[in-house]
Amino acid sequence: MTLDQLAPKKSATITAVGGIGALRRHLLDMGLTPGTKVTVRKVAPMGDPIELFLRGYVLTIRKEDAANIEIHGVMDV
Repeated sequence: MTLDQLAPKKSATITAVGGIGALRRHLLDMGLTPGTKVTVRKVAPMGDPIELFLRGYVLTIRKEDAANIEIHGVMDV
């Protein structure tokens, strides 16, 4: 499962970060690293972008970028 498929008010743990070159580096620099717990707080009315909570801060990313992040262990918040 990928992060763009995670429903609001659900949490999961990142298992892998995909992407190529600068995109992958950018995702990792924002704290989206394997082993990190991430929660989807909100999704924009049109479905893009999504608001995440991880490592004590809020991060908003595009669904296209979230599709590069694999997750497991989905649970309710």
